[in-house]
Amino acid sequence: MVTMKDVARAAGVSQAAVSYAYNRPEKLSAGQRRAIMETAARLGYAGPNAVGASLRSGRSGAIGVMLMDTLEYAFTDPSTRCLLEGIVRTRRFDDLALTLLPLPRGGEQAALRGLVDGVIVHSLPDDHPALLTLRSRGIPIVVVDAPRLPGVPLVGIPDRAAAREQVEHLLGLGHRRLGIIADRLIPDGFRGPADAARRARCAERVVRERITGYQEACEAAGLDFDAVPLVEAGGFDLAAGVPAALGLLSDNEVTAVVSTSDTMAIAVLEAARELDLRVPEDLSVVGFDDAPEAEPHGLTTIRQPMVHKGQLAAELLFALLRGDPRPDDVDLPTELVRRRTSGPAPTGTARG
Repeated sequence: MVTMKDVARAAGVSQAAVSYAYNRPEKLSAGQRRAIMETAARLGYAGPNAVGASLRSGRSGAIGVMLMDTLEYAFTDPSTRCLLEGIVRTRRFDDLALTLLPLPRGGEQAALRGLVDGVIVHSLPDDHPALLTLRSRGIPIVVVDAPRLPGVPLVGIPDRAAAREQVEHLLGLGHRRLGIIADRLIPDGFRGPADAARRARCAERVVRERITGYQEACEAAGLDFDAVPLVEAGGFDLAAGVPAALGLLSDNEVTAVVSTSDTMAIAVLEAARELDLRVPEDLSVVGFDDAPEAEPHGLTTIRQPMVHKGQLAAELLFALLRGDPRPDDVDLPTELVRRRTSGPAPTGTARG
């Protein structure tokens, strides 16, 4: 049996450093911790104390859902609520506990404390350290949306193609002055206009793919994408979205806005009301998700099967826990749903 002492010797560090790598990562530099975790994975070391003992002895009786935000987010974000609904609908884990593993502000203490048999990861940044922890311990993982990890099954949608469809719909209505509002590009607290340099550093795969789709559609239509204003809300809720939307609409002469989520699109609708802009006469808005809140707002949006994502993720994780071969990735279809928030571009006005 591989011990902490073995890992320390192989990595050329103290046993305390190995313990810090698992339990107090802030004590080490990112490079030190990565070297220790990679050594542990190579040696087959499952982890210290209770977690390692549990993984060696059998099942803990719980599966985890790992989220890149607070626990409140799991119950207020529409797509996350639908994901959780899909997971429990499968009835695969009725005899197990469902453990929510929130990771606010980039931390991973919840992941370190979480004693789980398998984890469904939902929309984490590409290089989040919690992913290294999970993989070094050999915990079965299924990813929903992001990130893409070698050898790990992913349930997602063609985000880039769906985003192109958002823009193409507006272009087909005659709009040429477009604006974009995105939830978050990098989890660093930034809010405001995002330039090309920041877009290039985007750590959120889903948002990155959607923005790339916007760029492809704009460039195919002969529009200069660098001239299209893109505002980053820095969060996923209306509290973050409405100020970002007000800034976008106040500072730019746009006739249409595409949003990376329905929540951001609804924020644009609220901002438009504050600014006395009529929708869709003065401003068209297109969302993404077709969350439950979209239809009551008459929101034109991209529909994706969010509940079905959760169902499939649970089925794939169940297969991994059963010892089946790694399942294939699943790419689910989307469709544009036309409602009353999108219409022809205005003519003969300051915004047209």
